[in-house]
Amino acid sequence: MLDWISATFILICMGFIEELEEKILIADGAMGTLIYAKGVPKGHCYDELNISAPELIAEIHREYIEAGARIIETNTFGANRYILERYYDLGKRTREINLMGAKIAKEAAKGKGVYVAGSVGPVTRVWESEPSFSPSDLRSIFKESISALLDGGVDLIILETFTSLEELVIGYKTALELAGEDFPVIASLSFLAEGRTLMGVEPAQFAHEFQRLSANLIGANCGTGPKPLLDTVRRIGKIFSGFISAMPNAGFPNFSDGRFVYPATPEYFASFAVRAARSGVNIIGGCCGTTPEHIRAMSRAIEKVRPVKRKIITFYEGKFPKPITVPRPLPPFVAKLKEGFIFSVEIDPPKGSDVSKIIEQCNEFGSLGGSAVNVADLPMAKLRMSALSLAIILKRETKLDIILHITARDRNIIALQSDLLGAYANGVDIILALRGDPPSLGDYPFATGVFDLTSAGIVKLASAFNTGKDTLGNPIENVTNFSIGVAFNQNAQSIDSEFKRLEMKIRAGAHFIQTQPVFDPQTIDPLVEFARYRDIPVIATVMLLSSVAQAEYIANEVPGIKMPKSLIQRLQLAEDPEEESINFSIGLISELMGRVNGVCLVFPQGKFSLVRGLMTRI
Repeated sequence: MLDWISATFILICMGFIEELEEKILIADGAMGTLIYAKGVPKGHCYDELNISAPELIAEIHREYIEAGARIIETNTFGANRYILERYYDLGKRTREINLMGAKIAKEAAKGKGVYVAGSVGPVTRVWESEPSFSPSDLRSIFKESISALLDGGVDLIILETFTSLEELVIGYKTALELAGEDFPVIASLSFLAEGRTLMGVEPAQFAHEFQRLSANLIGANCGTGPKPLLDTVRRIGKIFSGFISAMPNAGFPNFSDGRFVYPATPEYFASFAVRAARSGVNIIGGCCGTTPEHIRAMSRAIEKVRPVKRKIITFYEGKFPKPITVPRPLPPFVAKLKEGFIFSVEIDPPKGSDVSKIIEQCNEFGSLGGSAVNVADLPMAKLRMSALSLAIILKRETKLDIILHITARDRNIIALQSDLLGAYANGVDIILALRGDPPSLGDYPFATGVFDLTSAGIVKLASAFNTGKDTLGNPIENVTNFSIGVAFNQNAQSIDSEFKRLEMKIRAGAHFIQTQPVFDPQTIDPLVEFARYRDIPVIATVMLLSSVAQAEYIANEVPGIKMPKSLIQRLQLAEDPEEESINFSIGLISELMGRVNGVCLVFPQGKFSLVRGLMTRI
């Protein structure tokens, strides 16, 4: 235990635990809801208000204390170095924000018999693919925030709104290392109405893990309203023998007139508090949407209610045998790549709705020995027909494998999953996961890009479906069998970073790799070696050129492509640049055949004759 913890401070901690044996303690409600109601716009760093508007935060604390709260939380939920730096450029003020948050709350609670809980939120955001944090990284981030809160004199720590059990355990252990084993620490997960967290953690799993850690205080907050949250903590309370906390949202919000409106009334929360108390819950408070009126109603409702001892069900880990996993066969397209060399062609959707010419070209490509069609998803962010719609049509009208490009630019995490399931239902079971060109490049530069996920995040979505679950771990009605491809830019300025991203995509579940356009086979040799070691097939992109002007434009103005000057000179000297491009590409493909598993042909708009000329002579 650190030497700065005085004997008096230890007695306060012991008093908190002892009081929980005798009383049900009411915690405060939402901080952000009241900050917003008092005129601070969304987008401002609410944690920073500890420095710029301390009286506002103190006022909120006093309102909750006056309403009957015996525990108030510091205004520091998002005050860790990563969040403060990434979103607000305030990383250097992490300690100051946390220290001030603790001091403001302690001053508001002074002489009122109120405990101050140092609020610590998660570092990670669900399904963020980058950056990734090691346990050591997380410990370091938690340590900085928690140390400042302890220095500010908080009476306990509350780790709240976590979705990852692993991250919560790291935060919990860090808090105990800093404050001592006897210091009160509440570990709280956020559960959905379905009864699991966004990362798929079940209440029983949570309860068992913290029972194993000999924890005193765990609970649930946020995520849902009173009824489903109470159902969750009842499940936790059957296994966990320590104290339980419950802090629900004020129901599911409705977005009306530019703001969120929460439906649950103070009267409803009073009823919830009584039911929670009778279920053996020891700390009752509120989360998003709750106000001092909700806290006042709960405080009055359980004023004379004493703690109830819960019946604990002995939980044996051995009761749950490990599931037997049966290796699944490779998706058909991946198996085809490993068996032989394939030819694909990339098609841009039309700028209108007529696809008859594209169908004709694809069927001709198949008759010439082609195996697959890559359907691009609004390349360069220019308006075209939906890639998914064209992919479905081509799947129906041709005998080719259809590789659908899926980008994160235009769809959020819900729409991406919806489109993937729709694609699979229509037989489109091969995807190439891409980030997508930003809208600023296209003809609608004022459009808003979504980018909920990186390309690695899209791989995770499809991989989850291949195990019969969505990204939250909820079961879907049938297991998919997507072949999942990812892009690799062999011309990246930092090739080491490109390989690190590729490794992340493979760990997420990628099955094959497709390169940027290749003009020199040696440029992809490092990738070929990398992929061979991991038994991952590679498709090399080969770009056919129609003119010197096009070659010069691509070489000088299109990002991500490196074209040798010798090729431009060959085209300049040639009587027929198109014929020279075909000859060059035939020689290139003959060298690639010993290196990769296939090629994807890219041709200029209106120049399918280049593909025809190559395929008839290859």
